[in-house]
Amino acid sequence: METAIRIFKEARKYWIFLIAGLLSLIISTAAGFYMPWALRELTGLATEGSADFGKEALRIGLFLLFTTALQAAGSSASGYLNHYAALNYVADLRTRLYSKLQHMSLKYFHKSRTGDLTGRVVSDSLDAEVLLAHVIPDFASNILTFIGVGALLFTINWRLAFMSLITIPILVWITIWQSKHVSPVWKENSKVRGELAGTVQDNLSGIKEIQIFNQQKQEELKVTDLSKRHSMAYLRASFFFETTYPLLAFVTALGTVLVIVYGGHLVSVGSVSIADIVGFVMYLSMFYGPVKSFSGLVERAGEASAGCRRVFEVIDEISDVKEAEHVTVLPRVRGEIQLQNLSFSYNEEIPVLENVNLTIKAGHTVALVGTTGVGKSTIANLVNRFYDPQKGAVLVDGVDIREVSLESLRDNISMVLQDTFLFHGTVYENIAYGWKEATREQVIAAAEAANAHTFIEALEQGYETQIGERGIRLSGGQKQRLSIARAILRNSPILILDEATSALDAKTEAEIQEALDEVSKERTTLVIAHRLSTIRHADQIVVLDGTGIAQTGTHDELIAQGGPYAKLYEVSKN
Repeated sequence: METAIRIFKEARKYWIFLIAGLLSLIISTAAGFYMPWALRELTGLATEGSADFGKEALRIGLFLLFTTALQAAGSSASGYLNHYAALNYVADLRTRLYSKLQHMSLKYFHKSRTGDLTGRVVSDSLDAEVLLAHVIPDFASNILTFIGVGALLFTINWRLAFMSLITIPILVWITIWQSKHVSPVWKENSKVRGELAGTVQDNLSGIKEIQIFNQQKQEELKVTDLSKRHSMAYLRASFFFETTYPLLAFVTALGTVLVIVYGGHLVSVGSVSIADIVGFVMYLSMFYGPVKSFSGLVERAGEASAGCRRVFEVIDEISDVKEAEHVTVLPRVRGEIQLQNLSFSYNEEIPVLENVNLTIKAGHTVALVGTTGVGKSTIANLVNRFYDPQKGAVLVDGVDIREVSLESLRDNISMVLQDTFLFHGTVYENIAYGWKEATREQVIAAAEAANAHTFIEALEQGYETQIGERGIRLSGGQKQRLSIARAILRNSPILILDEATSALDAKTEAEIQEALDEVSKERTTLVIAHRLSTIRHADQIVVLDGTGIAQTGTHDELIAQGGPYAKLYEVSKN
């Protein structure tokens, strides 16, 4: 109920449709009450031998036709209006969920699985439609039917009505028992469904590695295990439903038997007419219906609520990187970067950076070097504010980046990563991704600067060639050149190159490096590289050793000093 109430409150912009749907439902439900009443009247006319039976039967028949049409129209209108509100709310919910994910820090994605998150956006969000368009309206319909028919039963004969209530406490207890046991099962089912989606996503993304290492059978066993766990969760829920529903049917039948037996006695003593017994028994099936169907509603509500809670878990998640209440917009910067007493670790046990102080002057090229895992990429991620440091601060043009909007900060930064990501689409769309307003001439100029224009023109459709998911139709070097072209086109005052030329051959690397050197003259460039030959002309080289800065200086100065950089350079030549 808590989940359903939250969804109903959040769908307030669609309340007018939900209220109209409820009114249509009331009309449809009330119209359905006439059928047993009509049979009761006809039975009474027949047993009394009415002289106007034909005329009265026509009247009853015509009114029954009207109420049946009204019931159908109300049901149709209610269904459409509820679905209109529910599906529009689902669309809004998906947008909110996706927007929340877009603004979560990288730390959140490191502990989450892509397939699981995809399942929450695409599948679990749809469970809100089940609650809004099915469970809540059906619950309301059952309540209306229970109260309305209950009133009619007391109108017909209060003695029989009290007799029919004898089994209600048993029915309620069975339903509560089912609800108590089914809810945890559906929660577990949703969890396993997320794990299954995550595993399938991982396997499809890593299909090349799976085939290289011949791990198809092992991965198949993982999916089989999760599929069986998913099926068993459904089976456990089905057990409670299949056990309780026949029991509910038996108890309601028992109630009907009690009414028939007691009603027969009342007929024999002349306290009630046969017509009333016929009408009462007809209404009795409608009276018990909501109680029996409530069991099914509990099951559907449990399944849908479990999915919705998985959606709200993400929406309610608090990102460890969040904007201040009153942020300022960072204008186009000169590009000076300062790290002040900076300390950072991905977990408390293993520090990556400790008390780091570094100033990168605007327009300068600074290279970060060191062995794997010493914090080179971490510094780049901190400048982009993908993470926040545990201590200290990152300043751009003297402004703490935690005091400015993330959007304005990242508008000032272009980044080329070692692991290039390209979107499913055309070559042109991928280059222009960071600057949608760019002209075709500007896109081509950026491609030429990245030494990509020639191979693009050689493609079947040139710049309009579809490159496939993650650029699968391109080589590693081609993908990296498109990524560099994308960064050049964006023309941000700060450029971060994280192993940007690692996938290129020596000749192409030299050509692109020349282009990057030219582009870097007008902006602050932070270079992360293992190939030390590509950073010899950097204004400053910073050597990291696992906790902080071990050396700084130009290439010539560091070679003259000896120490870590000289050793790294000697190794790189070999």
